[in-house]
Amino acid sequence: MFNTEFLLTSLIVVLIPGTGVIYTVSTGLFLGRRASIGAAFGCTAGIVPHLLASVLGLSALLHISALAFQAIKYAGAVYLLYLAWSMWRETGTLKLDSTERSRDLRRIAVRGFLINILNPKLSIFFLAFLPLFVSPQAASPMGQMLLLSGIFMAMTLGIFILYGISANGVRSYIINSPKAIRRMQRSFAAVFAVLGVKLALTEQ
Repeated sequence: MFNTEFLLTSLIVVLIPGTGVIYTVSTGLFLGRRASIGAAFGCTAGIVPHLLASVLGLSALLHISALAFQAIKYAGAVYLLYLAWSMWRETGTLKLDSTERSRDLRRIAVRGFLINILNPKLSIFFLAFLPLFVSPQAASPMGQMLLLSGIFMAMTLGIFILYGISANGVRSYIINSPKAIRRMQRSFAAVFAVLGVKLALTEQ
């Protein structure tokens, strides 16, 4: 079974701001609470393939295959740069009081999913992370890894939703300030651009 060390380590990992957190927070600030929850679900869903790959041992293959790793890495970097460009282009045009439609929520969730699924570092991370907490005496190591994965995903979803709702809580302070909105959008765009470049330059 899982232990306190696993829960604390997972909590720290989830709390550390990454691309998923930044995306969820920016969505909560600019598009509202419902949109931030959609972003949280999308980002959480985006780690499922990485967790499954770790459980099934596919991450080792990704670690060995430099070509596969590079392909996914550059695809992720390009996508982050695309998000940065889109946010910069839309500076000052977001309607903070608009009603979110189901189609918009799906698009937001899909973006969050792509942000995480196109980060090959996640697969390598889970390959090294999950086995540390699997008991050598476990009757079914794969079953225990699936359980740990489920707990990690639940924590990710919960923390991301809290991030998004918290961001939405300060939304009212910027809603009447076009200049503040523009500065924040450009700041988030710059962050996504930096993360994209950083991902492209990282080694396997």
